[in-house]
Amino acid sequence: MMKKKVLVTGGSGFIGTNLIEYLQAKGGDLLNIDISPPLCSSQRHFWKNVNILDRTALINAFTEYKPTCVVHLAARTDVVEGTTVERDYRANTEGTKNVISAVKATPGIARVVITSTQYVHQPGHIPTDDNDCEPHTVYGQSKVVAERLTRRANLDCTWTIVRPTNIWGPWHIRHRSELLRVLRKGYYLYPGKKTVTKSYGYVKNIAYYIQRILEMPEEAVNAKTFYIGDEPADQFEWVNGMSRQLRGRDVHVVPRFVMRFMASLGDLITLVRGRKFILTTSRYSNMITDYLTPMNKTFDVLGKGPHTLEDGVRDTAAWLEMLDAES
Repeated sequence: MMKKKVLVTGGSGFIGTNLIEYLQAKGGDLLNIDISPPLCSSQRHFWKNVNILDRTALINAFTEYKPTCVVHLAARTDVVEGTTVERDYRANTEGTKNVISAVKATPGIARVVITSTQYVHQPGHIPTDDNDCEPHTVYGQSKVVAERLTRRANLDCTWTIVRPTNIWGPWHIRHRSELLRVLRKGYYLYPGKKTVTKSYGYVKNIAYYIQRILEMPEEAVNAKTFYIGDEPADQFEWVNGMSRQLRGRDVHVVPRFVMRFMASLGDLITLVRGRKFILTTSRYSNMITDYLTPMNKTFDVLGKGPHTLEDGVRDTAAWLEMLDAES
């Protein structure tokens, strides 16, 4: 990594913060392009305030820095009812188009990683090939557009698309304010004893995979699409492991019929208050639905991430303690 100049779009976000920390430790020369300052103040000297929707400013930033590698993470990642790809997810579509234009306009770029999502396919659907997409949510739809733009771009360099699974770990601010806060207070209720299997990904393993893609032989990664995450796991093991680390106790397991009733009440409260309640029917449905992704190609080519579930739980708890001490 010491010979590479890596430009990261969206490096101030959750995955970006961990990736910059990881590549910095490897000796990489780094630039973070983002409209928001870094979550981690020690990374501020890598940051340049550039909007990927401003094509001219973006190309100028590329030209000035002269990267040899580009990791495109910048995106809108939330899922809000009533949004549309064209109106609300321009960062994912037009922004990706601008990044591709900047890559084409900058000599010397050898590697490009474009970040998509597992949401390009629905829960329960295992794609037969990279173009087999049945997007889940409007966010997933926007990432299908981004993938198609990438494949049609005819880039002269080595390019790879990555589809992160359900990523978790330090610097996930939304998890801290929602899931982890509820777990710490002992309010989290787990729906029944039936196994729910999901494709999780500890964020430091995601950084490891991206670094591997930047360094592997061209023929192994060029024009390839990889899901990046860990082996599918029982959701209860992850949630319960986090609960034990944060509060020293197991989560409360509640029969599913009780959770369904509570979710219906949550829908009513949401309707009356105009603000989403902590448990709704949509959230309950997500809690009881398997979401698997095909990981074998990733493991065969890139290997498996070096960090275990226990590593991630411990590191995430330590991060929370650090933030508590600072606040």
